[in-house]
Amino acid sequence: MFNKKRKLGRKIDSIKVGEKLELTKKVEDKDILLYLGLTDDANPVFIQHDYASQTPFKKPIVPQIMITGIITGAISKYLPGPGSSIVNQHLSFPKPLYHYGSLTLLLETITVNESEHYLELKVEGKDEDGSIVVVGTMGICPPHELKLIAYNSGTFENF
Repeated sequence: MFNKKRKLGRKIDSIKVGEKLELTKKVEDKDILLYLGLTDDANPVFIQHDYASQTPFKKPIVPQIMITGIITGAISKYLPGPGSSIVNQHLSFPKPLYHYGSLTLLLETITVNESEHYLELKVEGKDEDGSIVVVGTMGICPPHELKLIAYNSGTFENF
């Protein structure tokens, strides 16, 4: 897996202000359980129906950092794609996303700065009812152009 060369995402000179990406992800129990197992986060508002029913949420909610992970996954896979790195994020979660909900993300390029190798995406995520559950911006360092290095047969002869 780690030795396999992967195609890199789009370089900064091919990305324009105004480009958009929209995708939808339905959040299932398996997704939440994987997140909770990985992070060892046992917050009852995320997993306990009896507890959550007594809160203003009324039912278990999707962890906000899991929503952030869905956003970063979209950036790593699609815009700008593999080889990208997130350098800053400013996100708000005005309403919760509930278990079994669908998250529809809209990412839009709002800044492209080639000299600093930086771009900024506006993020907006809505649930299946059209309510905004996440809004903000993500600062991205898109993939760098790689310089191919030619190796000759004697390069590793001391190993």
